[in-house]
Amino acid sequence: MSGVRRVAGTARQLLPDLRRGAPAHRSGLAPVSAAQAQAVPALAARDVTRRFGDREALRGITFQAAAGETIAIIGPNGAGKTTLLSILGGVLRPTSGDVSRDPRDVGWVPQQPAVYAKLSVAENLALFARLERVADPGAVVARMLDQTGLRDRAGDELGTLSGGNRQRVNIAVGLLADPDVLLLDEPSSSLDPRQRARLWEFVGALARGGTAVIFTTHNVGEAERYADRVLVLADGELLFEGTPAALHEAVDDAEGRRDLEAAFVRFLHERGH
Repeated sequence: MSGVRRVAGTARQLLPDLRRGAPAHRSGLAPVSAAQAQAVPALAARDVTRRFGDREALRGITFQAAAGETIAIIGPNGAGKTTLLSILGGVLRPTSGDVSRDPRDVGWVPQQPAVYAKLSVAENLALFARLERVADPGAVVARMLDQTGLRDRAGDELGTLSGGNRQRVNIAVGLLADPDVLLLDEPSSSLDPRQRARLWEFVGALARGGTAVIFTTHNVGEAERYADRVLVLADGELLFEGTPAALHEAVDDAEGRRDLEAAFVRFLHERGH
């Protein structure tokens, strides 16, 4: 379970200890093999529903993610994308159905960074590493600083960073426990084009190393460029699961004459959404 969702209260008890060192932690991203990718799913959702009072936010969602796979969840506002991601990460409980995964193997990165503006980058990572109870937090923080390209910003207060660098810190927090699955809620929404390119380069490296990455986005073009598969949600229902090319085919556009956003809009329109 990512420390992002359990920082309140406990954090203040740990602040005096942030600058203490610690020994090493396992590191490195080896390419995932075909056999690993085809093994037991990194995450599987089965008939997941969620109700908020009389409103049914999710209706019988079933899918699975393999190691090293990148999945985009797309849909109109109110489709249930963030609700589904929250259930996958253990932030919300489903009303019925289940999600097969160890919560400690899932990193959750919310859209709004849940980090401390008055702490430095390194202090934030050290705090969350302690909350995660990772082995050798000092070495884990050092690895995350290198892996996310934040080494030169380690001593900077978070509140002084650009939106792109704050998002990198947010993602680094989600990766502290070396999860098998990383969940990203609208990860590029506040980034400029150059920052987005760096983000997706980093996400691609994670996937090549075997991490299953599931992200929500309103940018359908990003889903087409960076996702192996897309899930289309509307009114809490999973309407489509497949490759971007298969979504083109679903609207008789197998040659890809439209961009994926146009195919997506037509797909929803043809199904009454």
